[in-house]
Amino acid sequence: MLVDIDTGKLIGLVKVILQIEVEKLMKNWGEEVLDKIEEVSIDMTGNYKNLVYRICPNAVVTVDRFHVTKVVHEELNQARISEKKTALELNVESREKIFNSLKGNKFTILKAENKLTEKQKEKLDKIREASPLIRIMHSLKEEFHYLFDKSEDLGVCLLGLIDWLKKAAPYYQKSVKTIKRWFGEIIGYFERKTTSGVVEGINNKLKLIKRSGFGFNNFRNFEIRALLSWHYDTRLAR
Repeated sequence: MLVDIDTGKLIGLVKVILQIEVEKLMKNWGEEVLDKIEEVSIDMTGNYKNLVYRICPNAVVTVDRFHVTKVVHEELNQARISEKKTALELNVESREKIFNSLKGNKFTILKAENKLTEKQKEKLDKIREASPLIRIMHSLKEEFHYLFDKSEDLGVCLLGLIDWLKKAAPYYQKSVKTIKRWFGEIIGYFERKTTSGVVEGINNKLKLIKRSGFGFNNFRNFEIRALLSWHYDTRLAR
């Protein structure tokens, strides 16, 4: 999906997630349009960053903050799973304590602590007591959230993220490597606050279109139907 973030409208669809297909679609807009694009918000999959820099000479690339957070969450959850497996190798009393604390509590440790219910906070305390590793990683996750939620000054956020990377390196090795690789594009969020959150709503509407059409055998028909949903004023047909 290609979306105009300013208007929240769908502006393009490709059948398969291949860079060559995205490039073909965007080049059909013409150089005049591509030259006017100022910013592109993407996730960190594929090599779309280089594509944007290549065909949109005046655009900056910003990584969506929620996709950055997702990388951190995935690594924290993997640590939870690993801790649970390790618990099975301990003696009976310790195993029961750790296993019961970590079992089925994925969302308790991933959800922002200030949004937890009292019961969830109690569970979180048990998890942190049972696993020192999870306690440290959870604290770092909360610091990461705070950095993005309270971001105001670009310089302060830049230094804050650098400091977080140093502290997190022993615990979030995969996330730290990913963030360093996309550092410039992630920092761009602190300057412009751009996210592609609108895409989720568009994705849900596309699913509804597919269901209401009982599926589409022809991708072009689906593409036209989808684009009309955002660019055709139904009031004109009344």
